[in-house]
Formats: sequence, structure tokens, C-alpha cells
Amino acid sequence: MAYTALERMRQRNRERFGKDIGPKQPALYRRAVRGNDLKSAALRFLHERCEGLRLSADREAEEAERGVYLGRSIRPNQIPYNMQMDIDRLCLERELEKFIDSGVAEDAYTVYYSYLEMFMGEYGRSRKMVELLSEFESNASSLLMKHRDHYSHSVYVFALGLAIYEANERYRSTFKRFYRLEDRSEHEAAAFFLEYWGLTALFHDIGYPFEIPFEQVLAYFEVEQKERGEGCLYLSYHDLTCLNRIDADANARFEALFSRTFADVNELLAYGIAQRLGAAYGISEEQLKDTIARKPTNPEQFGYYMDHAYFSATRLYQELVEERGAAFLTPAHLDVLTAIMLHNSLYKFAIAFYKSKTKCKPPLKAELHPLAYLLMLCDELQCWDRTAYGRNSRTELHPMEAAFDFSKGAIRASYFYDKDETGKILAYQIRYREWAGGDRTTTAPRLKAYSDMAESEQRFLRDIERIVDLSECPLTVEAALRPVDYRSKHTYLSASSFLHMYDFAVALNARYRYEDREDTVSTDQLEREFDEMSLEYQLSNINQVKSFSKYLNAIGCFYIDKPVDFEMLHAFSEDQTSVFAPMEHERWVREHAAAGWTCGTNYLTAPVEGDEAAERGNLREQLRQHALCMNGNPDDAAIRAHYLELSPADQGKDWKPFNSMLKLIKKFDGLRIYRLS
Repeated sequence: MAYTALERMRQRNRERFGKDIGPKQPALYRRAVRGNDLKSAALRFLHERCEGLRLSADREAEEAERGVYLGRSIRPNQIPYNMQMDIDRLCLERELEKFIDSGVAEDAYTVYYSYLEMFMGEYGRSRKMVELLSEFESNASSLLMKHRDHYSHSVYVFALGLAIYEANERYRSTFKRFYRLEDRSEHEAAAFFLEYWGLTALFHDIGYPFEIPFEQVLAYFEVEQKERGEGCLYLSYHDLTCLNRIDADANARFEALFSRTFADVNELLAYGIAQRLGAAYGISEEQLKDTIARKPTNPEQFGYYMDHAYFSATRLYQELVEERGAAFLTPAHLDVLTAIMLHNSLYKFAIAFYKSKTKCKPPLKAELHPLAYLLMLCDELQCWDRTAYGRNSRTELHPMEAAFDFSKGAIRASYFYDKDETGKILAYQIRYREWAGGDRTTTAPRLKAYSDMAESEQRFLRDIERIVDLSECPLTVEAALRPVDYRSKHTYLSASSFLHMYDFAVALNARYRYEDREDTVSTDQLEREFDEMSLEYQLSNINQVKSFSKYLNAIGCFYIDKPVDFEMLHAFSEDQTSVFAPMEHERWVREHAAAGWTCGTNYLTAPVEGDEAAERGNLREQLRQHALCMNGNPDDAAIRAHYLELSPADQGKDWKPFNSMLKLIKKFDGLRIYRLS
């Protein structure tokens, strides 16, 4: 019984109607019950181990006392608060499932969106923090020599961590012991892990917009084959108060938590790292503070590299304080920030010296800093399916897919390379054999990243072993070739920024209320109305937006946020809507089936009191029942036949929103739709 609040509502409905009419328990991904692959383990964690996530006995008691439900659905006070919390968790589960299947940035977006809504309050308040990472990467990184995606990468890292926690009992026990959760239930411990691991994994690379300009300047010289170093022009950052300030409220909180205050975030990070690693690695708080302070201001002292981890940690600190308030901070939040600060270069080159022959120290043990340990492990493992932006990165050979087996407390990682690159691999293997058969006085030839996994030296695995202690989490790595299947990517001609996806969804949500009077409403009003809905309904609009490029592709159209020499589309014709309306109906049917909705009309026929329309709407949400849903697992043909049987009014629900949206999106940043011919 993974979704207990939904089950309680089901029991209430059974008592009210004298029969079992829902809501039904959402199904777990079919292989996840016993599977130990990435998808199964990660989804099983969310579905089963996180039972009861964010449920509140106090809210439930208040509802009983007031006789009013406190949960939101399509509007406030329609369902119990705890039922909403169950549905929120189901949303995160379903969005993560879609992302693992596709790996595309649009599906990473909805994982971020779900997490922010659940643990940070409202997505709209923190949206720029994550959206700008993707925007900087996709628009600026092509000017770099080496750069690969960090947006989808972070969601893969998040999923890997969930899978390891779920499948590796030794890590799970270490984590619970470290945070003194042994006396708490498995579900409470899992909820704690999800909240703090989510912050760590999803936001560990949000500082890349600060590293990218630095690399762009150096790339200008590297094009001419000049090595970075003395004599190169480089950037450094100063006047960092906006990122490392600590106000009086925060210091009052730190006084309560740690019995001391801090001059700035640099000092806070140094204190947190020294508390966890200082004794084991022989490094003091003062040493750490000095090193951290020089990271953004003196990159020449660090091999002419800028450490994005510094900006990720300081940026996230400010976001936590500004959006949630200083009283929200806990000691575990400091572990999140220090894990992020450590993950890139600070730990490797200034604490453990993992590649030094004389100063190298032991790899990090999980019991010293479980979040930092897991982040560094997952960050290294996640090297597949990452869009290459940099000029050199696009010519290297990186794994396109990966498969994981987390059985028996170990990790077996299989990385798959594009079979069409066989010629490049054979040429490398010839060079490598020639080198191996010689005197080996020269450096071994490499074909990154294939050679680091396939050669006898196993650089990829050896590097991970130097960074984190794998004695309780044995790792094996293998490389293989297979044909690459891009069908799961659903890539179409339409192109826009993630800054538009939220705007698109807001416009879609307004489609009925402002039809034929789109010019009368402000964008602020549209956003307020969107934010009043539950996560489930917000995501439904966003997922409709994500499908829009597919629909436009089917009718020979595309959208883009720049003027192009094609005919602009102002309204969809009947022929065009007849193509994409059945596609939208299929998406809607499958979305509702995955979320546990069933086909039924009890909400339309049951006796109700008061405002009939409002009460029937409430009952629909409480039953999770809709007349237009389909039960079971219908195939595409059955769904199309179902669409053709609908009334013209119901069919219109699948295409009319898009005509209204054509007018509404003009209120946002210049997005337009064009016809190919």
C-alpha cells in the first residue's frame, strides 16, 4: 500500500457509495518490484520506501476539526492535504520514469519542477536558478573547447543516488547512522534522504554559468593551440558579496545550530568541511577558508581553472535563505553545501591530492560525509548520454547509453558506445597495440572516454577508486558497442528556451477563462492562477507543452523564438486539428491512466449539496474518476477509436486550447509558430 492517503480516500468513498470506486492505487513500474537496474531501483525507492512522504497528522486533524479539506487539486480545498502529498510524490515518480526512459532535457525539466514544488515551495520563485543553467550551456558552450551537458546530467546523478540508496544496504545503514536515523522508520529515513540528496544532486552544477565565460576567454587562445597557463588572458571574480554574504538572521540561526557565527559563506563552508574531513585529512578550517576564498579570485593558482562548485554552493545558499528563510536551515543543509563545494576539484586537488605520487591520501569513506561521497561517486559514473557542446568534446567518443546492475551491494556499470564509430575505435586500438608493444616511454594514446574504460589500465575505474572508497560498494566497469537508438529522444525542429516552457504552460492553463479576451489579462495574473493549482495540474499543462513540438511536426509546422523567413501561423485549420487532436487525446488518456485515474461517472450522478458544479468537481478529484478516461492499458488504435466516439464538444477540448494559446503566448518573449511550406 504505497500511497496510504489515496487508500484512505478510497475507503471513505467505499463507505459513501457502498462499493469500491476509487481512487485506485497507482501501479509501480512493472519491473521495479524485483529489478536492480537503475530505473527499477530508483522508482522503487520513490514508490515504496518513500511511503508517507510529507504527510501531516496536524493537517489531517485540522481538516477533521474544521470539516474542510486543505489540499489543492485543480483549485484549493478540493481534496485532503495528505492526498495531495501522495499525488505530488506520484508526480515525481512518473516524471523521473519518463526522464530515465528518454534522457532529454525537457523531461529533466519536469523532475526539477516537481522537486522544487515539493521541497522549495513554488517553482516560479526558483525557476531562473535552474533554467539559466540550461540556457547558458545550450547557447554559450559551443564556443568552448570542452564542455558537455550538466542539466540532464544532474537528474541522472539524482536517479543514480536514489538507486544506490535503495539497493545498497551498507550505504543506507551508513547514511542513517550518520544522521542518527536508526530509530526512525525506513520511510522517515528515506524522506530525509530524498530531500537532502535532491538538493545535493540537482543543484551541484548550477554554478556553471560562472565557469562558462571563464572558459570562453581561454578557448579563444586554445583555438590557436596555446596551452592555458602563464601569459594567457583569463577572468577572475571579485566583489562577491552578493554570493557569500550572511545576514543577521542567518547568523542567529547558525548560533543556535553550531554555537558560532560566520563572517561569510566562505567561512561557513570551511567550517562545515573541517568538521567532516579535517581530522581524517589533516586540514584545518583556516587552510580551507583560504583555499575556498582564492577559488573565484585567483584561478591562476589552480591551474587556470575556475571551480563552478564554489558558485553552485554559494548560489544555492542564497536561494535557500532568500526563498525559505534562515529558520529553514538545518545542519544537513550545510552538508549539502559542503558536498557541492567538494565535488569538483577542492577535494581531489586540495584535500586528497588523488593523483599525487607523494601527497595522495586515502579515498573518501561514506561514513565521513555520506552526501559528498555519493555525489562524487554518482558524478563520476554519470558520463553517458550527455550532449557535447564544446568543439573538442563533439569529436571525442563518449558512451551514448549505460546499463547498471546494483545487485548484492555492488555496482556493475556497462557503458555502450555508438556502433557506427567502429572505425574510430579500430584506429585507436591499432595505435594502442603499437604503443603497448613498444618501450612505453611515450604517453599512451587515448580516445576519450572509450579508452579510459576499454584499455587495460582502466583509467575510468582507477580514478573513481582514488576518489571514493569502494570497499563496501564494489564497482566493475565494462565498455561495449551497440547501435544507437534516438527514437526515445523525440527530437523535432521546434526550438525554444526553457524560459518559454513555463510561460507556454501558463498560457495553456488560461485557455478557457480568457478565450476571445486574451488581450485583457496580464502575465502576472496568469501566473498567479497557474500557481494556485496542484503540482499534478501544473505538470499536466507542462507535459501538454512538451508534446506541442510533436504535434506541430505532424502538421509541418514548428515554433521558435527568433524571426525566420517562413509563413507565420495565426490559427490552426480544421485539417490540422484533425491530425493533432487525436494525438493530444492519447497523451491525456495515458497521463491519467499512469496517475491512477479511472473511467466513471459517479461524480456526475451522485447526489450533492450546495453549489452543484463545485461539489461535482470536488467529487471528481476525490474519486480520481473522469468520464473521458479509459481503463486498463489501451493501445493506440483503441484510444483513437475512443476519440472518434467523443462528442464534438469533447473533441474540441483537444484542439481549441492551442488556438487560444497562439494568442496568449504573444504576451511572452516573442515565441512564434511557422509553417514549413
